[in-house]
Order: sequence, then C-alpha cells, then structure tokens
Amino acid sequence: MADRVTVIGWDGSPLTAAARSALGAATLVAGAAHHLALPEVPTGAERIRLGSVSLAARRIAGHRGTAVVLADGDPGFFGVVRTLRDPEFGLEVEVVPAVSSVAAAFARAGMPWDDAQVVVAHRRTLRRAVNVCRAHTKVAVLTSPGAGPAELGLLMEGVHRTFVICEELGTEREQVTILTSDKAADHIWRDPNVVIVIGGPVTAGEGGGWISGREPAAGPRGWALPAETYDGPLGEGETDLLRAAQLARLGPRIGDLVWDIGSGSGAFAVEAARAGAAVIAVDRDLIACGRADAAARRFGVQLQIVRGTAPHVLENLPEPDVVRVGGGGAAVVSAVADRRPQGIVAHAMTRDEAELIGRDLTEHGYRVECALIQSVELDTRAWTETERSVAFLLSGVLPDRST
Repeated sequence: MADRVTVIGWDGSPLTAAARSALGAATLVAGAAHHLALPEVPTGAERIRLGSVSLAARRIAGHRGTAVVLADGDPGFFGVVRTLRDPEFGLEVEVVPAVSSVAAAFARAGMPWDDAQVVVAHRRTLRRAVNVCRAHTKVAVLTSPGAGPAELGLLMEGVHRTFVICEELGTEREQVTILTSDKAADHIWRDPNVVIVIGGPVTAGEGGGWISGREPAAGPRGWALPAETYDGPLGEGETDLLRAAQLARLGPRIGDLVWDIGSGSGAFAVEAARAGAAVIAVDRDLIACGRADAAARRFGVQLQIVRGTAPHVLENLPEPDVVRVGGGGAAVVSAVADRRPQGIVAHAMTRDEAELIGRDLTEHGYRVECALIQSVELDTRAWTETERSVAFLLSGVLPDRST
C-alpha cells in the first residue's frame, strides 16, 4: 500500500507550499490531463490519467511509495475523497483543498450560495437534477459530458429559468455566459462547466437564512391543511384526510416529478412541492389554474401549471415519478399507467368505480391497494356532526420500481 496519499485540490491559482511539497515528493501522480501537465509534477513519477477513480484507487493501493491525486476544486465536495476513503481500498488520505467549483461559479456571478441546492448531473441522474431545477429557485449543477447545459435546457422545456454557465473555471479559457434556459441548446459548451440555474425570487431577508440549501417549507406547520388555508372550498377529492392519505402513499421527495391531474385548488400540488418535489399541476378550468398559482405564490413554491383536458394534455409532459389523479376517472388512470410512473393514487366515490380503476391498474402491472376512507367532522362546542365525507382511496405501485 502507498506510504502516503495526498489529495490536492486545484482551482487554477498557484499551488500552496503544502501542495508543492507533497507533489514534489510523489512517486505516483493521478489526475486529469491538465493536472498531469502542471510543471510541479515530478518528471520521474508514475502518472495515471484519472478516469475511473475506483481503478486509480486500486493502483494506488498497490503502489509502494508516495502518491498524490490531483482534482479540481475541493476534492471533498462531490469529489474523489469519498471513493478514495472507501474501506475497500484501505487508504488513509490527507487533503489539501482549493476553492470548490461551485463557490468559484457563484463568486463569478457575484451571488451568495448558502441558499442554493447543489446537484451532480450524469446521464443516469440528469432527469432528477432537472427536477430539482424545476422545484427550486437557485440550483448549482455540476455537469458532465452528455449531461451538460444543452441537455439541461432541453429538459427544462415549459419552465423559464436563467442559466449562468461557467466554463473551465480557473483556466485561461474561463468564460461565463448568462442566457435563458431555452437558448442553452443552441450552443456548444466546453467541459468542465458549472451551471447556476435561477428562477423566481431568490433574495433572502436581512441577515440571510439559518440553514444551507432549501429552507424548511414556508407557511403553516403541518400537512393536508384545511380548506380555509386555500381561500375557498375544496373539491370532493381534496378533503384534508384524503389528501393526507394520498401524500402518504406517494411520498413525494426532492428529485421527483409529480403530476397532479385535476389539481383543483392546488392544495395537493402545493403540499407535494413543499416536500421538495417538482410538480406539474394540470386542470382544464381556468379558475382552478389561477387558484393553484395563487396558492403556490402564498406558500413560496414553484409549480408548473398546465391548462388542458386529460388524457390528451398529458402526451407532451415529461415523465413523472408519481401521479395523483384527482379527476377524469378510469380513462385518465389508464393513460397515466401507460407512462409507467412508480406510484399512482386516485379516488372513487362508488365501489363500482373503484373496482374499475383497480382492475385497470392491476392489468398494467401495478400492485393495488384500496381503502374506504370515512371522516366525520364534529363541532367540539356541542360535539355534533357538521360534515361527513366518504371516498375510496386507490393506490398502485410498480413492483419493479418500488424504491
């Protein structure tokens, strides 16, 4: 095993004395091509072009001598340190950090970033990174080949955002470009790059926030809030207890895209967005769309609101993770199931309608559960019944996508 492993961050500025000392004593140096070209790399050291960090770690573990790994920015922030410290390799590392590429990007933009979400976009995580950009007002995206600014812009269709694209930070070819998300696909971007995605109000109050990233949900404490919270009556499928059960079944979370079909007042859509998910609220009624927009503004969340009639309006929407069908019945449930989201919830007012929806979900390969939810509201002054609601709650989960 290597006698010593030092991980050195590089941000384009001159190396520190500690970094030069470690590099000068190295008998093995791993890094990207531009790292290995640095004049401080000893001419007699073995050089490893860093592609797979795991493969490099195995080489380092078998090396007799002193090893140095060069990486951009802060190697402990979405960097190589996590892999190198994996117990599989048995390496003990020392880290000499530099300014992270995210910090450098926000510095170039002249913006604070303690309130930003930070995501990594690879081909396999790109869709979830885009969903975070849909749901949040300030996001830094660490991109990769095939999951860069152009791909982000294409997948953000229907949502207006501003991109601050920082290419090759810390080098002579550094460039910062500001444009709208719909224009990003019109350009060819150089790697590596960081994209700051801005949308909606991002200015914190005086003194800033108290926690990094997204602050806890604004508004009243609790979930499945009562009708008066949403300035008007709620539909038959929006009662607070039914909504609570639907939220519990779907479990919307950050990185998800939720469809709320027949969104009505926007109550479910807003509460899914408060959980951190990206939400598309669909309704054919103009007044309902306006209510959903007003609710989103009141709670400080981002919704994409689409006016149209399901199932036809669903054809061009991006792929959902989970879906609430609040209107349209079995025909809409069937169209949604064709898109294979991980989870679907719907409600029915009669047993016959519930059986029809349940059979359709089963035929699409979903594991189906059905419960009869009955709630009775009491006036606690006289303990008399004031309102009663009854509905069948149906939920379907794809067994092969249950995580």
